[in-house]
Amino acid sequence: MTDVKAADLIIYCFMLLHDPLNITISINVVGILEVDEKLQTLTIFLWQMLEWDIEGLSWDEKECGTKRVSVPWEKLWIPDVQITEFMDEDRSPKSPYIYIHNTGQVFDSKPLRVISSCRLVIYTFPFDIQNCSLTFGSHVHTDSDIRMIQGHTAEEILKESRDVIETNGEWELVDIKLAPNTLVLGDEGNFSKVIYYIVLRRRPILYIVNILMPSCFLITVDIFSFLLPPHSVDRCAFKMTLILGYTVFLLIMNDLLPVTGYTTPLLNVLFSMSFALMVISLLETIFITNIHCSFSQFSTVPHWLSVFVLQYLAVVVFLPPKKKKCITTSLYSFFLIYSAMNTCIIPTIELQSTAGNTPSVKSPQELTADELRKLSNDLKAIRLQMEKHLEGSKISQEWYMIGIVMDRLLFGMYIVFMLVSFITITCIWVLSTAMPLL
Repeated sequence: MTDVKAADLIIYCFMLLHDPLNITISINVVGILEVDEKLQTLTIFLWQMLEWDIEGLSWDEKECGTKRVSVPWEKLWIPDVQITEFMDEDRSPKSPYIYIHNTGQVFDSKPLRVISSCRLVIYTFPFDIQNCSLTFGSHVHTDSDIRMIQGHTAEEILKESRDVIETNGEWELVDIKLAPNTLVLGDEGNFSKVIYYIVLRRRPILYIVNILMPSCFLITVDIFSFLLPPHSVDRCAFKMTLILGYTVFLLIMNDLLPVTGYTTPLLNVLFSMSFALMVISLLETIFITNIHCSFSQFSTVPHWLSVFVLQYLAVVVFLPPKKKKCITTSLYSFFLIYSAMNTCIIPTIELQSTAGNTPSVKSPQELTADELRKLSNDLKAIRLQMEKHLEGSKISQEWYMIGIVMDRLLFGMYIVFMLVSFITITCIWVLSTAMPLL
C-alpha cells in the first residue's frame, strides 16, 4: 500500500447534514510530566486519535491504486475538539497531515502537551492518589451537529498507555476510566463530551527516605533523652540542640513539602506536633531543673494539685508513693535503744549513790552513763541531719515528686504519639497500595 500526498487536493467539508457527525476519540498517555500542587495543574503528554466519516466521499482502491491518501491538515475541515480543563496555550507539536481512507473515513492522529486544571487532594501526602479529568468535546457545535463517541475501552487504553509510557518519575499511572457526558446549557443547546479520568499515584520512597526517617530519628533521640537524670546532666542543653537541629531540618525539607491553601497534609500536622512535643519536653525539663536547684524557695503545693498529681497521675504513670529511707528508720531505732539504756542506767547509779554516800568522785558507772548521754545526743543530731539531707522538707519532696510524675507522663505521651503516628502512616501506605482506585 502506497500513501499518496495529494498536494493539489482541496477538500472543504461543510457539515450541513440533518444527522449529527459521529466523532470517535481515543487517547494514549505517553508521559506524566508534572503535577503542581500549588497551581493545582497536571502536565501530561497524550496521543489523540480522532476518526469520522465524510458522506459521499469514496473511491475504488483498484482503480486509483491506493487505499488512503494523506492530505495537508489545513486543506480539510477538522472538528474543533478541545479539552475543557486546558489552562495554558497549546504548545503541542503540529501534525502536518491527516489520512483519508477510500471509504470516506478520516483519521487524525496528533500529540498533545496538556496543562490542565486538577483538583488535587494532598491530605495523605506522600501516599496520595490523584484523579484528574480530561473532557474532550466541541466548544462550538452542539450535539445536534457533533456527537462524541468513545473509541477504545478504558482497559485497552490503560494497557496501551502502560506499554508506551516513557516517563518514570514521581508519579505512576494507576488507572484510566472514561464516561460519556452531555453538557446542558439551556437555550444554547447541549454539547456532547467524553470524559477521561486519569488516576495517578505518587511514589513515596523519596519522601520516606528524605523526610520521614530523619524526622523519626530525631524524635526517637528526644524520647531517649528522658532517660538522662535531670539533676546530674544538663538535659536542657541537649534538648535545645535537638530543637535547633529539627528546625534546620524542616527549613531544608520545606521545598519537598507541597504548598496549597485548600487542605493541610497530614505529614505537616505530624511535623508540627513533633516540634510542639519537643518544645513541651524542654519546658518540662526547665521546670524539673528549677525544682532541683531552688526547691527551698517554693511555697506549699496547692492541695488540689498534690491530690491530682500524686494520687491519680502517679498511678497512671506507674509511680507508687515514695517510701521513707531504711537508713533513717534504722538510725531512729538505734536512737531509741540507746535512750532506753540511758534511762535505765541513770536510776541505778542514783540509787547506789544515795545508799552508799559515795564521794564526789565519779564512779565508772557514772562515766559510762555520761558517755551514753553524749552518744545519745550525737545520734539524735545525726538522725535529724540525715533525715533533712535524704528526705528534705515535705514541700520540696512534693514539688520533686510532681516534677517526676510530669516527666514520666510526658514520656508516656511521647511513646503513644510515636506509636499512633507509625500505625497511621503504615495504614495509609498499605491502603494506598492495596486500593489504587478512587
